[in-house]
Amino acid sequence: MSEGQVAAFAMAVFFKGMTTPERVALTRAMTQSGTVLNWQDLTLPGPVVDKHSTGGVGDNVSLMLAPMVAACGGFVPMISGRGLGHTGGTLDKLDAITGYSSQPDNALFRSTVKTVGCAIIGQTADLAPADKRLYAIRDVTATVESIALITASILSKKLSAGLQALVMDVKTGNGAFMDTLSGARDLATSLASVATGAGLPTTALITDMNQPLASAAGNAVEVQNAVDYLTGKHSDARLHDVTLALGAEMLVAGKLAATVTEARALLQKNLDTGRAAEIFGAMVAALHGPRDFVEKAALHLPQAKIIRDIKAPEAGYIAAIDTRGIGLGVILLGGGRMRASDEIDLSVGYDRLAGLGAPCDKGDVLGRVHASSQESAAAAAAALLSAYHIGDARAAGPAVIERISA
Repeated sequence: MSEGQVAAFAMAVFFKGMTTPERVALTRAMTQSGTVLNWQDLTLPGPVVDKHSTGGVGDNVSLMLAPMVAACGGFVPMISGRGLGHTGGTLDKLDAITGYSSQPDNALFRSTVKTVGCAIIGQTADLAPADKRLYAIRDVTATVESIALITASILSKKLSAGLQALVMDVKTGNGAFMDTLSGARDLATSLASVATGAGLPTTALITDMNQPLASAAGNAVEVQNAVDYLTGKHSDARLHDVTLALGAEMLVAGKLAATVTEARALLQKNLDTGRAAEIFGAMVAALHGPRDFVEKAALHLPQAKIIRDIKAPEAGYIAAIDTRGIGLGVILLGGGRMRASDEIDLSVGYDRLAGLGAPCDKGDVLGRVHASSQESAAAAAAALLSAYHIGDARAAGPAVIERISA
């Protein structure tokens, strides 16, 4: 098909929409445009399950979730993407780890999943290649925001991974692609119904993105945050809630637990015993990263030249956070990209970010900026101060808002 024909198709879908059977047919066709992985020959002793997020700021859930589910008996072949715009990408975070192979060959990918239980890698050229071509055309024809096309794009890649069950994390709020709850609900419903209709049982959780999920936003800083979580050094409450909720869905869908309550207890046990951290370290080592990464993460992650506290200009409570603004602040630092071809600085970002509803006195730290120059540090500090609104107390809503199934 010519580019003009594909563009015409994309615009027709954008304006007219697609029925659920049409979305299923498009998703299946895009899946079959390339290689579809099959895990049956490995005779894995557990279910092949995965999770996908629609993207946000400080969303490093995948780094903890994959090893936690693997510790509970699941097998997680997680194929992730890079960040674009204000949202971060799991693959960029992993690229901050010295030596980590985020684009391994198929043999190494499969062997890591079998021996370790999980592997987080990037999309290879032979997985759903039709999606790559269609997305490039959507990007230049202003048809990116079609729910039907978003659904087919996400799910064609997940179906090509040979999964037995999938859980979607659909973000909503001022830092999400779907900033309204109704829009997030439409997308979550489409994803769950189309995936299930295409033969992949899928549920979706709608989660809050009106503040960064972790207390860090960037690449190396989010990896350090994940290691601190897995080792028990530091845990962000909302990040923990979302990680356990998604993991519980995966375990129940994979029949590794009978109920969500049982699944959460199993995940917590493997986190508390250090088993999940052990599996994360084994995954990093298997994919050519340092063998002592969990124990000495700071030695194997790039460190910014400048680290500066950003202090509250007045007393009060964190009444609102412009989450998208924080993501754009990471771009100001050089840690994000506006175009797919942009090079990024993996060392920069924010950490120790204050959460919504937290009290603060004048001079209290709202966050720390990690920068490569004084100029970028000043710009990022201004962006963070602009993103935080200090006023009367405002309690944050729940991290997990709603569950949707087909």
